[in-house]
Amino acid sequence: MPVGSAVRDRCRTLLADQGELHYVFPAHSVGTMESGHFLIVVTDAAISVLATRTLRSDRPVAVFASFPRHTRLGPIQPGPIIELGSMAFEFDEEYTAVVKAADAEIFAPETLPPDPLPDL
Repeated sequence: MPVGSAVRDRCRTLLADQGELHYVFPAHSVGTMESGHFLIVVTDAAISVLATRTLRSDRPVAVFASFPRHTRLGPIQPGPIIELGSMAFEFDEEYTAVVKAADAEIFAPETLPPDPLPDL
């Protein structure tokens, strides 16, 4: 299920200078000292990891980490889990297509279908 428009608006406010939001999905860190809930946000310019409030994982409060847009999110490991920098993030399987689309947009744009609703 896509994240709601209110969550996307909160992310957009926090990342005002990074361009248009392309993909947003919730994740939580695994296997590190820095545990918590995060939102992974892919924009025109970067891939950002946004820290969220402790009991409200839909409320981003700060940019925890940022990576160049040409950073690959995959490969997706069983869990499903992705690695960004030194951290690993687990996410719901329903967001696997989002991760694959974000990578395809940069590394294999010819594989993406045309946007069926370009005006939204």
